[in-house]
Amino acid sequence: MKAVVLGEESAEHAARLLAEACAEHDVQSQILTLHSDNGGPMKGSTMLATMQALGVVPSFSRPSVSNDNPYSEALFRTLKYVPSYPRKPFESIDAAWAWVERFVAWYNCEHRHSAIGFVAPDERHRGHDVRVLLARRDVYAAARRRHPARWSRHPRRWNAPAAVSLNLRDRKTSARAAEALRIGATPTTSMVPTLARRTAIAPPRHHAESTLSG
Repeated sequence: MKAVVLGEESAEHAARLLAEACAEHDVQSQILTLHSDNGGPMKGSTMLATMQALGVVPSFSRPSVSNDNPYSEALFRTLKYVPSYPRKPFESIDAAWAWVERFVAWYNCEHRHSAIGFVAPDERHRGHDVRVLLARRDVYAAARRRHPARWSRHPRRWNAPAAVSLNLRDRKTSARAAEALRIGATPTTSMVPTLARRTAIAPPRHHAESTLSG
């Protein structure tokens, strides 16, 4: 997940964020579909022109159908229910930046997601999840061998789903997705660019370290 905090929303800001994200992760043309609501910034001419230039396919939610964008809805719920979510408005944009940067780091690198086998999104994105889950299997198997009486049934399988979806209406499609597992297979190639490329294309980030220690 990538996020920025700005004083206003606009198609120009949205287009810049999309372009930076595509460059940072070396997204190739015609492989990415960007789904969003029907807000003005996402349908503005600058944003649509940027998507066309990058080869990103636009997709929009149907009016009054929240299930059309389940990942964003799930993300916002996680954000609002995290214990550190502020009870009062931020005092400044810098304070908001500091909190959002901390949340993004936690969400990407620490928060374990049940839908992807209780690994962090960063581990899944980099192709490290299979290794993590195989090691977890070994830990559980060793614990069961040491204390078999403590186990009334087999340990969790710790599978790595090949595809993850929310609100699938077709049960057959949902079942096929659940059965398509990556566990035990060769880890997927990392989507993360090399350090040299990251350094060359990553835009300067805004930091508000002083507010983190406050």
